[in-house]
Amino acid sequence: MEKSKFVQDFGKRVQMLREQQGISQEAFAHKAGLHRTAISMIETAKRSSTLETIDKLAKALGVPAYMLMPDYTED
Repeated sequence: MEKSKFVQDFGKRVQMLREQQGISQEAFAHKAGLHRTAISMIETAKRSSTLETIDKLAKALGVPAYMLMPDYTED
């Protein structure tokens, strides 16, 4: 089942911010206290994130959680 555009865009945002900081998925996962597979699944929209996970991702990137949110407009 394909994830929503919001979940896809969230994953792309996480990946973009991670890559801008030059952090590998493995290093990012370690910093966030997650498995590297979880990071991959989030970035490719194969997994949705809970609020707890969003908090971990934001802290690991050193950004406020809202920075991970994609631009959203209702269709």
